[in-house]
Amino acid sequence: MTLSDNERRLLAEMEAALQQDDPGLVSTMTGKVRTRQGSRLLLGVALLLGGMAILLAGLVAQSTLIGIFGFLVALSGVVLVLSNVGAPGSGKAQRGPKPKKTPWTSKLEERWDRRNYEN
Repeated sequence: MTLSDNERRLLAEMEAALQQDDPGLVSTMTGKVRTRQGSRLLLGVALLLGGMAILLAGLVAQSTLIGIFGFLVALSGVVLVLSNVGAPGSGKAQRGPKPKKTPWTSKLEERWDRRNYEN
């Protein structure tokens, strides 16, 4: 059964509104992994490990500047990882009040009522 143009347009509007209101649900339902937070987390871990390696190399070479540089790289990796702990999709609650949702469902309900009760 094919959809009419009006139904396709309505479905596209509903998908866009759902994507805007709850991208976490969309990524869960479609099976797509949201890579923005995951890639930042991996970058943070890589910086942490790389900084530790540079710090160890500075220790072996007995160079204070290399050790300080390694410490700063590792510290930036830790900050990047910790900034992702409260990110959406990580399972932790977000800080601050939740943003108000747009009343797109009321518009859809009005269309539904017009379609069903005006005929």
